[in-house]
Amino acid sequence: MRLGLAGLGLSLAVLALIFAAAPPARGGESVDAAIVLAADVSRSIDDEEFDLQRRGYAAAIVSDKLMEAIHAGPHGAIALAYVEWAGEGEQAIVVDWTVLRNSADAAKFAAALTAPPRSFLGRTAIGSALDFAMGLFAEGGIAADRKVVDVSGDGTSNQGRAVAEARDAAVKAGAVVNGLSIFNRRAAAQGGYLALHTNPPGGLAQYYRDNVIGGPGAFVLPIDDFGKFGDAMIRKLTAEIASNE
Repeated sequence: MRLGLAGLGLSLAVLALIFAAAPPARGGESVDAAIVLAADVSRSIDDEEFDLQRRGYAAAIVSDKLMEAIHAGPHGAIALAYVEWAGEGEQAIVVDWTVLRNSADAAKFAAALTAPPRSFLGRTAIGSALDFAMGLFAEGGIAADRKVVDVSGDGTSNQGRAVAEARDAAVKAGAVVNGLSIFNRRAAAQGGYLALHTNPPGGLAQYYRDNVIGGPGAFVLPIDDFGKFGDAMIRKLTAEIASNE
Protein backbone atom coordinates (compact mmCIF):
# COMPACT_ATOMS: atom_id res chain seq x y z
CA MET A 1 0.00 0.00 0.00
CA ARG A 2 1.31 3.41 -0.93
CA LEU A 3 1.94 5.57 2.11
CA GLY A 4 1.05 9.27 1.87
CA LEU A 5 2.99 12.07 3.51
CA ALA A 6 0.65 12.15 6.51
CA GLY A 7 0.92 8.39 7.00
CA LEU A 8 4.68 8.38 6.66
CA GLY A 9 4.93 11.30 9.04
CA LEU A 10 2.83 9.46 11.65
CA SER A 11 4.94 6.32 11.32
CA LEU A 12 8.16 8.26 11.67
CA ALA A 13 6.77 10.20 14.61
CA VAL A 14 6.08 6.89 16.39
CA LEU A 15 9.65 5.78 15.69
CA ALA A 16 10.90 9.06 17.05
CA LEU A 17 9.14 8.39 20.35
CA ILE A 18 10.74 4.96 20.54
CA PHE A 19 14.27 6.04 19.72
CA ALA A 20 16.39 8.50 21.63
CA ALA A 21 16.68 11.90 20.01
CA ALA A 22 19.34 12.27 17.34
CA PRO A 23 22.26 14.23 18.77
CA PRO A 24 22.45 17.81 17.53
CA ALA A 25 25.65 18.69 15.73
CA ARG A 26 28.19 20.14 18.13
CA GLY A 27 30.94 22.54 17.23
CA GLY A 28 34.12 20.64 16.35
CA GLU A 29 32.42 17.26 16.07
CA SER A 30 34.08 15.24 13.28
CA VAL A 31 31.94 13.76 10.51
CA ASP A 32 32.71 12.36 7.08
CA ALA A 33 30.41 14.81 5.32
CA ALA A 34 28.26 17.79 6.23
CA ILE A 35 25.41 17.97 3.71
CA VAL A 36 22.77 20.67 3.31
CA LEU A 37 19.71 19.21 1.61
CA ALA A 38 18.24 22.22 -0.24
CA ALA A 39 14.75 21.41 -1.55
CA ASP A 40 12.89 23.51 -4.11
CA VAL A 41 9.30 24.25 -3.00
CA SER A 42 8.55 26.94 -5.59
CA ARG A 43 5.11 27.34 -7.14
CA SER A 44 5.81 25.15 -10.18
CA ILE A 45 5.69 22.20 -7.75
CA ASP A 46 2.11 21.29 -6.84
CA ASP A 47 1.04 19.74 -3.54
CA GLU A 48 1.17 16.15 -4.80
CA GLU A 49 4.68 16.66 -6.14
CA PHE A 50 5.70 18.33 -2.90
CA ASP A 51 4.35 15.29 -1.03
CA LEU A 52 6.42 12.94 -3.20
CA GLN A 53 9.52 15.05 -2.69
CA ARG A 54 9.19 15.16 1.10
CA ARG A 55 8.47 11.42 1.26
CA GLY A 56 11.43 10.75 -1.00
CA TYR A 57 13.81 12.60 1.28
CA ALA A 58 12.48 10.79 4.34
CA ALA A 59 12.68 7.37 2.68
CA ALA A 60 16.26 7.99 1.57
CA ILE A 61 17.38 9.08 5.03
CA VAL A 62 16.02 5.97 6.76
CA SER A 63 17.21 3.57 4.04
CA ASP A 64 19.56 0.70 4.84
CA LYS A 65 21.80 1.69 1.92
CA LEU A 66 22.41 5.13 3.36
CA MET A 67 23.21 3.70 6.78
CA GLU A 68 25.67 1.25 5.20
CA ALA A 69 27.39 4.14 3.45
CA ILE A 70 27.60 6.10 6.71
CA HIS A 71 29.09 3.17 8.62
CA ALA A 72 31.70 2.64 5.88
CA GLY A 73 33.20 6.11 6.43
CA PRO A 74 36.26 6.82 8.60
CA HIS A 75 34.17 8.67 11.22
CA GLY A 76 31.03 6.58 10.80
CA ALA A 77 28.90 9.73 10.88
CA ILE A 78 27.52 12.50 8.70
CA ALA A 79 25.78 15.77 9.53
CA LEU A 80 22.58 16.74 7.72
CA ALA A 81 20.50 19.90 7.58
CA TYR A 82 17.30 20.20 5.55
CA VAL A 83 16.30 23.52 3.99
CA GLU A 84 13.32 24.49 1.83
CA TRP A 85 13.57 27.42 -0.56
CA ALA A 86 11.64 29.27 -3.24
CA GLY A 87 12.07 32.95 -4.19
CA GLU A 88 14.60 35.53 -3.06
CA GLY A 89 14.37 35.88 0.73
CA GLU A 90 12.36 32.64 0.98
CA GLN A 91 14.61 30.09 2.67
CA ALA A 92 13.80 28.16 5.84
CA ILE A 93 15.66 25.64 7.99
CA VAL A 94 13.18 22.79 8.44
CA VAL A 95 15.64 20.51 10.27
CA ASP A 96 18.86 22.03 11.65
CA TRP A 97 22.24 20.30 11.71
CA THR A 98 21.93 16.79 13.08
CA VAL A 99 24.57 14.08 13.32
CA LEU A 100 23.51 10.71 11.93
CA ARG A 101 25.39 7.69 13.26
CA ASN A 102 22.67 5.04 13.44
CA SER A 103 19.10 4.16 12.44
CA ALA A 104 17.65 5.90 15.47
CA ASP A 105 19.27 9.19 14.44
CA ALA A 106 17.96 8.76 10.89
CA ALA A 107 14.41 8.03 12.06
CA LYS A 108 14.40 11.12 14.25
CA PHE A 109 15.62 13.33 11.41
CA ALA A 110 13.07 11.94 8.96
CA ALA A 111 10.24 12.45 11.45
CA ALA A 112 11.25 16.07 11.96
CA LEU A 113 11.46 16.56 8.18
CA THR A 114 7.94 15.34 7.43
CA ALA A 115 6.11 17.04 10.30
CA PRO A 116 6.07 20.79 9.37
CA PRO A 117 3.83 22.31 6.70
CA ARG A 118 5.22 23.41 3.36
CA SER A 119 7.49 26.42 3.84
CA PHE A 120 6.82 28.50 0.70
CA LEU A 121 5.03 28.73 -2.63
CA GLY A 122 7.03 31.41 -4.43
CA ARG A 123 9.41 31.94 -7.34
CA THR A 124 12.74 30.16 -7.95
CA ALA A 125 15.93 31.74 -6.59
CA ILE A 126 18.62 29.07 -6.75
CA GLY A 127 21.49 31.51 -6.17
CA SER A 128 19.87 32.83 -2.99
CA ALA A 129 19.31 29.25 -1.82
CA LEU A 130 23.01 28.47 -2.31
CA ASP A 131 24.05 31.55 -0.34
CA PHE A 132 21.70 30.57 2.49
CA ALA A 133 23.01 26.99 2.53
CA MET A 134 26.61 28.17 2.70
CA GLY A 135 25.76 30.29 5.73
CA LEU A 136 24.74 27.13 7.58
CA PHE A 137 28.26 25.70 7.40
CA ALA A 138 29.67 28.70 9.24
CA GLU A 139 26.94 28.56 11.87
CA GLY A 140 27.23 24.81 12.45
CA GLY A 141 30.95 24.79 13.27
CA ILE A 142 31.17 21.16 12.20
CA ALA A 143 34.54 19.55 11.41
CA ALA A 144 33.66 17.78 8.15
CA ASP A 145 35.96 16.07 5.69
CA ARG A 146 33.61 17.21 2.92
CA LYS A 147 30.99 19.98 2.70
CA VAL A 148 28.18 19.47 0.22
CA VAL A 149 25.18 21.51 -0.85
CA ASP A 150 22.67 19.12 -2.37
CA VAL A 151 20.19 21.12 -4.49
CA SER A 152 17.00 19.58 -5.87
CA GLY A 153 14.72 21.53 -8.18
CA ASP A 154 12.38 21.46 -11.17
CA GLY A 155 13.17 24.76 -12.87
CA THR A 156 15.62 27.48 -13.81
CA SER A 157 16.38 30.38 -11.49
CA ASN A 158 14.14 33.40 -12.13
CA GLN A 159 14.87 35.62 -9.15
CA GLY A 160 17.70 36.67 -6.86
CA ARG A 161 21.46 36.40 -7.24
CA ALA A 162 22.92 34.92 -10.44
CA VAL A 163 23.23 31.19 -9.90
CA ALA A 164 26.73 30.80 -11.34
CA GLU A 165 28.03 33.58 -9.09
CA ALA A 166 26.62 31.90 -5.98
CA ARG A 167 27.93 28.51 -7.16
CA ASP A 168 31.42 29.91 -7.74
CA ALA A 169 31.43 31.52 -4.29
CA ALA A 170 30.39 28.22 -2.69
CA VAL A 171 33.14 26.31 -4.46
CA LYS A 172 35.72 28.95 -3.53
CA ALA A 173 34.65 28.53 0.10
CA GLY A 174 35.40 24.80 -0.10
CA ALA A 175 32.00 23.26 -0.78
CA VAL A 176 30.85 20.90 -3.49
CA VAL A 177 27.48 21.69 -5.06
CA ASN A 178 25.57 18.74 -6.50
CA GLY A 179 22.18 18.77 -8.18
CA LEU A 180 19.10 16.61 -8.56
CA SER A 181 17.18 17.98 -11.56
CA ILE A 182 13.52 17.01 -11.79
CA PHE A 183 11.80 17.13 -15.17
CA ASN A 184 8.29 18.27 -14.23
CA ARG A 185 6.18 16.72 -16.99
CA ARG A 186 2.94 18.29 -15.75
CA ALA A 187 4.36 21.81 -15.69
CA ALA A 188 6.16 21.42 -19.03
CA ALA A 189 2.95 20.25 -20.69
CA GLN A 190 1.19 23.50 -19.78
CA GLY A 191 3.22 25.44 -22.34
CA GLY A 192 4.24 29.09 -22.23
CA TYR A 193 6.66 30.40 -19.62
CA LEU A 194 6.13 27.46 -17.27
CA ALA A 195 7.26 25.03 -19.97
CA LEU A 196 10.40 27.07 -20.65
CA HIS A 197 11.08 27.44 -16.92
CA THR A 198 10.93 23.70 -16.25
CA ASN A 199 12.36 22.51 -19.57
CA PRO A 200 14.87 25.09 -20.88
CA PRO A 201 16.80 24.61 -24.15
CA GLY A 202 19.08 21.61 -23.71
CA GLY A 203 17.05 20.36 -20.75
CA LEU A 204 17.08 21.12 -17.04
CA ALA A 205 19.92 18.70 -16.28
CA GLN A 206 22.17 20.61 -18.66
CA TYR A 207 21.12 23.90 -17.07
CA TYR A 208 22.20 22.48 -13.70
CA ARG A 209 25.53 21.32 -15.17
CA ASP A 210 26.20 24.76 -16.62
CA ASN A 211 24.98 26.93 -13.75
CA VAL A 212 24.39 25.07 -10.48
CA ILE A 213 26.92 22.33 -9.76
CA GLY A 214 30.59 22.86 -9.00
CA GLY A 215 33.59 21.60 -7.06
CA PRO A 216 35.62 18.36 -7.16
CA GLY A 217 33.50 15.45 -8.37
CA ALA A 218 30.32 17.53 -8.65
CA PHE A 219 27.47 15.83 -10.49
CA VAL A 220 23.84 16.13 -11.56
CA LEU A 221 21.39 13.28 -11.15
CA PRO A 222 18.39 13.84 -13.47
CA ILE A 223 14.97 12.25 -12.96
CA ASP A 224 11.79 12.60 -15.01
CA ASP A 225 9.20 11.70 -12.37
CA PHE A 226 8.66 12.96 -8.80
CA GLY A 227 7.77 9.36 -7.92
CA LYS A 228 11.40 8.38 -8.49
CA PHE A 229 12.70 11.00 -6.08
CA GLY A 230 13.33 8.66 -3.14
CA ASP A 231 15.39 6.13 -5.09
CA ALA A 232 17.35 8.92 -6.77
CA MET A 233 18.11 10.59 -3.45
CA ILE A 234 19.40 7.32 -1.98
CA ARG A 235 21.82 6.99 -4.91
CA LYS A 236 22.81 10.62 -4.63
CA LEU A 237 23.47 10.66 -0.88
CA THR A 238 25.42 7.40 -0.91
CA ALA A 239 27.58 8.74 -3.76
CA GLU A 240 28.24 11.96 -1.85
CA ILE A 241 29.27 10.08 1.26
CA ALA A 242 31.43 7.60 -0.70
CA SER A 243 33.32 10.53 -2.25
CA ASN A 244 35.17 10.86 1.04
CA GLU A 245 36.70 7.39 0.89
